[in-house]
Amino acid sequence: MKAILIRILICIAVCGAFLYSYVDKQNVVTKRRLEIPVIAKEIKDLKEENTHLRYEIEIFESPEHLMELARHNEYSHLKHPMLKEVLSMREGLALQVTSNEVDEERHAARPQVKFPIGAKQ
Repeated sequence: MKAILIRILICIAVCGAFLYSYVDKQNVVTKRRLEIPVIAKEIKDLKEENTHLRYEIEIFESPEHLMELARHNEYSHLKHPMLKEVLSMREGLALQVTSNEVDEERHAARPQVKFPIGAKQ
């Protein structure tokens, strides 16, 4: 009779431990679910702030604003480059490498350093 009572108590304790573990996990899940709307609002606010900052950057970099800044005394030393100061290059043809050139490049890419071996050289 005493052995059966001990087995029943062990089963109740094990079931209680499993139930406690399940309730604890459900509490963690519920806590995370409650955090989701707060984090979603923070993300939305950050996206709105990014949009606002992008708009501010576009306004600042607009040609009208830049020309207005160029009229100020603090930026009077800046000037547009003259056409003869601007270098432009034509677009070249695609480079076609032959197999001989590839082999030469592979041999050239190997290190040419010789390491001394032994005590006397």
